[in-house]
Amino acid sequence: MTVILGLESSCDDTSAALVTSDRRILAQAVVGQNAAHQPYGGVVPEIAARAHVEILPGLIEKVLGEAKMLVRDVDAIAATAGPGLIGGVMVALLAGKGLALATGKPLIAVNHLEGHALSPRLVDPGLQFPYLLLLVSGGHCQLLEVLGVGDYRRLATTIDDAVGEAFDKAAKLLGLPYPGGPAIEGLARDGDANVIPLPRPLVGSGEPHFSFAGLKSAVQRAVASGECRREDIAAGFQAAVVDCLVDRTRLALEMSDAPALVVAGGVAANAAIRGALAELAQEQGRRFAVPPAWLCTDNAAMIAWAGAERLTAGLVDGLDAPARARWPLDEGAEKVRGAGVKA
Repeated sequence: MTVILGLESSCDDTSAALVTSDRRILAQAVVGQNAAHQPYGGVVPEIAARAHVEILPGLIEKVLGEAKMLVRDVDAIAATAGPGLIGGVMVALLAGKGLALATGKPLIAVNHLEGHALSPRLVDPGLQFPYLLLLVSGGHCQLLEVLGVGDYRRLATTIDDAVGEAFDKAAKLLGLPYPGGPAIEGLARDGDANVIPLPRPLVGSGEPHFSFAGLKSAVQRAVASGECRREDIAAGFQAAVVDCLVDRTRLALEMSDAPALVVAGGVAANAAIRGALAELAQEQGRRFAVPPAWLCTDNAAMIAWAGAERLTAGLVDGLDAPARARWPLDEGAEKVRGAGVKA
């Protein structure tokens, strides 16, 4: 058994965690910054980076104290090295490098997306490779075959907005607070999804990719008309997103022999999305797996677990590991049309 210290600071959540190779979370701590960014309707990179610098050292001390361990007792340091807001990414990575240098422990520079991709295996020991992953977050919307640790084949990505980004923008149009996903999900419970006909971009097409920009524009027009209840717009928007995700995932399942469908990333916390994809998996005869909601959002437990998986595979990094704003899981994936591609 090994113990991994994980550090995460890629966006607006600062986190540290201690996780063992036999799937025990010894301690974890997350501090969010929603209050700091709400006045701006989204994450301000400079504010986020300064907050990470102030918060992370205390979180490291906190998790070590809860586990009654010293930093020299851990077997490796895993830190997010990208993708993300570069100022934030550098905080966890530099802290990880400093701890690795001071203790002589291995450094594992973790791709944040790999943290999401492997997170279901932290809580589901029976989930084996390969599996089809729908990765849905604030910055990414992808379908990938997860063939093994460090081995990914991208089948689809967004050609414009990520799905979480679309939730945030739609919420801002509706006058809802940041983050937009939970706000829209809550408002949609009181709405009728059938009142307002919103588009389902690319649904029914043979193109495997996602698109949400047109849906966002339709929400803008519905709000500007002044004729629609906010609850109905929110319900219609959420239903359209669900239809898009289900349709695109069904197409990917036809392209893949993977026996399981896995959903991960912050947007996977949405109950309507989870339920619809669970039904799709059952319809297609595939196993369905999704992490608990707390493991879907950004956290250091998934970074530590990805570190444990990579350490077991012999994948460690030098102290010259770079911080990256963009870092695709499938480096060889074909580029798709659209200026807003999320790698």
